[in-house]
Amino acid sequence: MARGDNSQIPIIGWFVRLFQRIKIPGLEGMSLYDLLNMYITGIIKGALTTRAGSIAFSFFIALFPAALFILTLIPYVPIEGFQDDLLSFIYITLPSKDSSEAVSHVVNDIANNKYGELLSFGFLLSIILMTNGVNAILSGFEYTFHDIETRTVIRQYLVALAISLVLTFLLLFTVSVIILLEIVIRFVNPEGFFGDSAFWIGLAQILILMLMVFIGVSLLYYYGIKEGKKMNFFSPGTIFTTILFVLNFEFFKIYIEKFSQYNQLYGSIGTVIVIMLFIWVNSIILLLGFELNTTLIKMHKNNLEKY
Repeated sequence: MARGDNSQIPIIGWFVRLFQRIKIPGLEGMSLYDLLNMYITGIIKGALTTRAGSIAFSFFIALFPAALFILTLIPYVPIEGFQDDLLSFIYITLPSKDSSEAVSHVVNDIANNKYGELLSFGFLLSIILMTNGVNAILSGFEYTFHDIETRTVIRQYLVALAISLVLTFLLLFTVSVIILLEIVIRFVNPEGFFGDSAFWIGLAQILILMLMVFIGVSLLYYYGIKEGKKMNFFSPGTIFTTILFVLNFEFFKIYIEKFSQYNQLYGSIGTVIVIMLFIWVNSIILLLGFELNTTLIKMHKNNLEKY
């Protein structure tokens, strides 16, 4: 981004001068222009879409064994209403109505029947594949354009395993909180004095889902790389990623339902294409937030080297 070239276009030159005057707190006089310059350079030269494709493929492969293991565990959880709430929670996160209908029969069959042999056989495989999915995310982080410290292969895999187990616990804990909130809402509003209880329950589910995403992304950014702890646990990249996740979910749902005709073109395999595309776009968003954090870390490191 050459400054001399920018000055030849008045509107771009005006924005450059404006961004150069905006100083970022904590970076000792470095401007918003410096941040955007380094951030965009990292995106363009960091093979973002290629890394996102690798993450999406590995995560897609890990998604179904992990979901299979969690769903197989459902009948063994002694919490009333846990099955229904987890299933509704899964349907909320799916990108379209067609994908929800496509998986509903399989999900309900696994969730309502105790497959003991499936649980014992799938436990180790699901943990390995789920860890591989998280490990692909961490590897995608380490292939950033910016120079960062990296872990050994074994240490990174152990970190990925720990993050995978924490994310699984976070999912189960989130569903438990949703069940508790449903009970509280129905108890406080039995006659509908404060409006339809279903509305408040649905709103609580969405807010809790956003909070779970926010914490999960923070976990990946903070522990995903060695230098992640140089940022706060709730970092600017986490906020940026969570906002983009929410916007992408809404726009993607509109796109699938109003414009895309995957099922008519490809038949039943169209659902797989929709899910894969959804994961790929979210992988790009995840890397965009990570690159923002990495850029801030790099700028702070460069600033320290000057003094």
